[in-house]
Amino acid sequence: MKVLLPIVACLILAGAAGCKYDISIDPVVTGPVSFSADILPIFNSSCNMSGCHNTGGTVPDLTPANAYTALTNGNYINTSSPASSELYLWMRGEKGLPMPLSGPNAEYNAMVLAWINQGALDN
Repeated sequence: MKVLLPIVACLILAGAAGCKYDISIDPVVTGPVSFSADILPIFNSSCNMSGCHNTGGTVPDLTPANAYTALTNGNYINTSSPASSELYLWMRGEKGLPMPLSGPNAEYNAMVLAWINQGALDN
């Protein structure tokens, strides 16, 4: 019985360690990122459709005409701490439901994080 107890304890600890929630690491984008060429297409394909982040929909308005102003004026971007930017955290699912609702997209997340790291320019 004395031998069985440590074995059972080890199995329980090993099982608990295996259940740890693992947040995936996004790939790293090393080249320049353009808001108009790289970020807006992400919003156009996943975010600004009817009922979501379009004009008159859920804030922020991520339509091409309004996205940059909505993100910067709405404090969704933090250039001094890019990984803590609200936009990035929502996209990763760390602020509630991931955006888009279909689930986090590592490539989109990496592109947005690189854009914020590069100063979140309206370029």
